[in-house]
Amino acid sequence: MRPLLATIALVLLAAVAHAVSPRVAELGSVEFPTSARNADAQAHFLRGVLYLHSFTFEAAEAEFRAAADLEPDFAMAYWGEALSHNHPLIAERDAGLPRAVLARLGPTPEARLAAARTERERGFLEAVEILFGEGSEEERVLAYAEAMRRHAERFPDDDEVQAFYAVSLLGTVRIDGDPEFRRRMRAGAIAADIFREHPNHPGAAHYVIHSFDDPVHAPLALSAAHRYALIAPDSAHALHMPSHIFIQHGMWEEVVRSNRASYDSAWRLWQTRDALTDTQRYYNDIYVWHALDWGQYGSLQLGDVAEARRVIELLKPVAEKSQASMAQHGPAQMQARVIVEAELWDEAAALSLDAASPDTLFAAGLGAARSGDLPRARRAAKALRSVYETRVASAGEGKTRPLAIQTLELDAALAHAEGEPDRALATLREALAIAEAMEAPRGAPRPIKPPFELLAEILLEEGRVADARVEFDRSLERRPNRTLSLRGAGRAAERDGDAVAAREHYGALLANLDTQRAHPGYREAKTFLDSQAGTPVAQRAPH
Repeated sequence: MRPLLATIALVLLAAVAHAVSPRVAELGSVEFPTSARNADAQAHFLRGVLYLHSFTFEAAEAEFRAAADLEPDFAMAYWGEALSHNHPLIAERDAGLPRAVLARLGPTPEARLAAARTERERGFLEAVEILFGEGSEEERVLAYAEAMRRHAERFPDDDEVQAFYAVSLLGTVRIDGDPEFRRRMRAGAIAADIFREHPNHPGAAHYVIHSFDDPVHAPLALSAAHRYALIAPDSAHALHMPSHIFIQHGMWEEVVRSNRASYDSAWRLWQTRDALTDTQRYYNDIYVWHALDWGQYGSLQLGDVAEARRVIELLKPVAEKSQASMAQHGPAQMQARVIVEAELWDEAAALSLDAASPDTLFAAGLGAARSGDLPRARRAAKALRSVYETRVASAGEGKTRPLAIQTLELDAALAHAEGEPDRALATLREALAIAEAMEAPRGAPRPIKPPFELLAEILLEEGRVADARVEFDRSLERRPNRTLSLRGAGRAAERDGDAVAAREHYGALLANLDTQRAHPGYREAKTFLDSQAGTPVAQRAPH
């Protein structure tokens, strides 16, 4: 039985530190007692923890700093502020910032640990000293998770110790990919235990989603995905996170709805950008882009090209002012996605081959290859390979694998257009090998055309129907309910004489496109299904 702890209510303060709204933000609830002597400092600390659990780092920093201002020797305020400068799931921002925060508490690790008033607080501080101490980032991240494991063993019934141990495990995944899913499963199990007992805990729902964010394990996170947006409706990141699981299920309406809510939240803050710090502006721009980017992908799976174009216009004013490269390049990437997903090859012909965006070059080249404009396709492929080689030289192969896949995809599409199917298929097999060596897919595809789907399409065009069916099935395993893969799988099953499978795939395609009945995919599926009316249901043919 966990001890009775002080619970934070949703109405602690009358204003939000980062100006997300004039009312009190709703962020969920946690139980995190500390040795704080000042009640207002504890209130700020608790709000900081809530923000931290939803990765709203800039707001968390402000809350922890406010706690330290009210109680300068409150060691846990410095612990929290230091963590607000670290993103567990991506490379750290700047190790100098959290080290400077800790230096305000004391000049040495020993002095800082002496400020801890309880064994529990000392454990938190010892771990964060390791995270921002000596050694490479990889070494520190692994050692931090190990320190949190020891702390979790000492306090097995403490939800916050367990929650921060869970996210420390997730932080190690980017180092080696956690190929056997051991750490992700451990983190997910810990978070799920907390979530069952405390369904309003934002970190529990959040970490369940991150732990099971892959096509195989996503069903384990569906309840947390539905719950998280309700727990913390004033965090743009919390509103976005459920879409990680909705995408894994192919729940496109929910993907669009989740990211629209996330965009609305981030946009409200963006409109106050003159009052924000540079760091707040930078990361809020990313939240705006991220929500629009993922939401657009969902809209395209629903066949809603008009909405997919509209969100590009929503991003443009942010891109024009942003210092975040993702937001800056977002409109070009999203325009390319519209062209590729909707197969608008006439629009692809109007794209510039002088563009710096690899997605623009890819869309232009794929459109040219599909349209038979081989000289243009060759120029686009050459330009894309040049961009890839430049980026490999500066960033290394590890960080450019999606671009490597995209470059190979365009080479394959060109080879196929040139009448060399064997070369095209061999090139795509290279792309698949890279994709299979990467982490399981999540979110909107990177690159924008999944290689399994392109391989299946070319196999079908070459008349290798059985092989195409295998690859379309693989594509749908990795990207469930994806519209173009459903269309391809339906076509392949129909050509293979498997009416049962064709009805299944075309039926799912029809459901995706139900609000866009003029869509060519809808008409194709409807024509087949109408032709099958009254046909007895048979056993699905093996393939």
